[in-house]
Amino acid sequence: MREHDAIEPHHHSSSTDHIVSQLQLYGWRPSADEADPRAIPEDNVLAGVVTDIFDALASSLADTALDADLGELLWSSVSTFHRAAARLERQLDDNEQNQRRLQQEQDGSEVKSVELENLVTTGQFLSARRDALELMRDQAAERYEHQTGSAWRPRAGSMLNRKTMTASLIDSRDFLAARHRAETELLLPAGPKVALTGGMDFNDYQFVWDVLDKVHAKHPDMVLIHGKSPKGAEFIAGKWADTRKVQQIGFAPDWTRHGKSAPFKRNDAMLDILPIGVIVFPGTGIQDNLADKARKFGIKLFDCRKRGGA
Repeated sequence: MREHDAIEPHHHSSSTDHIVSQLQLYGWRPSADEADPRAIPEDNVLAGVVTDIFDALASSLADTALDADLGELLWSSVSTFHRAAARLERQLDDNEQNQRRLQQEQDGSEVKSVELENLVTTGQFLSARRDALELMRDQAAERYEHQTGSAWRPRAGSMLNRKTMTASLIDSRDFLAARHRAETELLLPAGPKVALTGGMDFNDYQFVWDVLDKVHAKHPDMVLIHGKSPKGAEFIAGKWADTRKVQQIGFAPDWTRHGKSAPFKRNDAMLDILPIGVIVFPGTGIQDNLADKARKFGIKLFDCRKRGGA
């Protein structure tokens, strides 16, 4: 090759040597546009890993100078899995759009057909990864509640588990958007919707649970709708739904968009999905507003405001 040295740059190693070296150092790795054929760990293995992580943090930091930071660290650990699952969900959305585009572009050629098949395979792979991360997130949320005594809730977005849709928290923005997308039936839980509202100062746990148990006995497939408050009657109702494995839709006020009128706009959004009934616990004018509007719509009202807070 000496006669070609002027046009051939000097190589420290050949391309083949580079590939072999990478395989020796890191093993085989799929490229960004192809599915990984390696198996996803079993559910019990993933759950065990998460349990070990939380137990290690709790045992190492509890009763030390970092004890005050333990709760936030555990919360962030759950959030890590939640964000990872959300990232994969966005990739699945892109994959779905690409599949729709290629379905329209199919011309009978092998190139287009193979490209669509690769997208389908990638979508299935992304779904399996997302399901695994959602399982890890749910396991982490359970460990968080065990360690802190408080339920873990995402600060943004929905908390869904595609494998076991027995209990979930669906953000109202996701829910309302899903109403206009027939393919997202997962975000539209079946069953009669029962709305609940109450003030943040109302903390009679037993009363709230008793009322909801009676409604649940009459409507076993009910979906609970509430205002997603961080404390008070609606928070208690959310804990009840977690325990009873009842699906719930949280309608948090959109303060950024609606300002001071956000709670009242939220009331309108709750009634837009036509619940079969509205349970009203003691509270403020926000609860009175929802009760009045429910009456005007002819929605059955369960007025519990005569019972004082504990």
